[in-house]
Amino acid sequence: MARVSSLNSVAVTRDLFFALLLARSPATFFCPAFGAATRDLFFALLLARPPATFFTLLLARSPASFFCPAKAVSLSPALMLDMQEGIIHHNLRATGMTTAASPLRDPFGRPIEYLRVSVTDRCDFRCVYCMAENMSFLPKAELLTLEELDTVCKRFMAVGTRKIRLTGGEPLVRRNIMQLISSLGEDVARGALDEVTITTNGSQLYKMADDLYRAGVRRINVSIDTLDADKFRDITRWGKLDQVLDGIEAARSAGLAIKLNAVALRGFNDDELPEMIRWCGEMGTDMTIIEVMPMGDIGSETRLDQYLPVSLVRANLAKQFTLTDLDYRSGGPARYVQVEETGRKLGFITPLTHNFCESCNRVRLTCTGMLYMCLGQDDNADLSHALRRRGVEGLDAAIVEAIGRKPEGHDFIIDRRNTAPAVSRHMSVTG
Repeated sequence: MARVSSLNSVAVTRDLFFALLLARSPATFFCPAFGAATRDLFFALLLARPPATFFTLLLARSPASFFCPAKAVSLSPALMLDMQEGIIHHNLRATGMTTAASPLRDPFGRPIEYLRVSVTDRCDFRCVYCMAENMSFLPKAELLTLEELDTVCKRFMAVGTRKIRLTGGEPLVRRNIMQLISSLGEDVARGALDEVTITTNGSQLYKMADDLYRAGVRRINVSIDTLDADKFRDITRWGKLDQVLDGIEAARSAGLAIKLNAVALRGFNDDELPEMIRWCGEMGTDMTIIEVMPMGDIGSETRLDQYLPVSLVRANLAKQFTLTDLDYRSGGPARYVQVEETGRKLGFITPLTHNFCESCNRVRLTCTGMLYMCLGQDDNADLSHALRRRGVEGLDAAIVEAIGRKPEGHDFIIDRRNTAPAVSRHMSVTG
């Protein structure tokens, strides 16, 4: 412990340590004494790197186990950022990214373990609740390269991300997307990631399902709002239902687990949802019903006319099915029931009637490198700029700073006084 003499004194170190604990959430910490085990870990971390960078490592391990009733010390944002960055450097060096790293926590103590990545804003459908028919898409030059997307994903893995979902737009229409999927699949194989999953409209599955399985993907979500071919063409503006159904069958044959996502739309598919649940039972797939979200301009369509509360959907379904609440969590915001008549799970995602913010564990990266800490807020961080101007270290710092700004929740509202989008960006941009 000779090198510890570089500190002014043990007392100063102890006081700063407790001040950091208070800076997080004073009501949640308790420690009657410094404790031998805590002391040994504390000094080991100090010896490993400059002391200021590792105080938050102690918090990341088990924050509920500490408390200091002393008055909190005011810490500069720069010092707090420096300390949080220590988590990144420690996890990379100590684990080699082959074991689970302690996840970063947002200001409300929620661990950030789930990254959604929109690899493109382009889509081969134009679903009426998602985008306008005549969309202007981003110039390809503004997109992160596949190599850059892979780098960002791996830096998130270094700070505790365990699940990555690739979305769009339609992710499978991006050229050479299998390059990124295969790289992430290798991360799963070596234990740096629990899983990589895909949300797709299903249009490309008939030719890509086998490749996805070989790359390490084991679960996909397929967005499909009707089983009626004419209605499907209307809702997507030009999609072909047969092509999607062929893709779903190809995915099943490849060994992929499938979950269907359906947006509940008043006057469009509300009377068809029971039939879709029975069809999922026959296919051996689960299903999730989602409320329409007020994001982006959708042209002449109005979301007030489309909006159907999922609470009402569930009440109607309960007249035809026995729905048993489950504790099951998929890592996303859905809350599940068992449909006893089919034996399959049915999820409900309710961003309006009952938001899922209190347990939010995710952030969203756009194809241009903008990180949105909340689906329903416009605050973001430019990770593209950080990576391209300041390299990996700059990216690491930007990630930490952004997570420190994650808000408590969103305030989606759709009613006659609030018909405009809650945020201007389309869901296809955010993923």
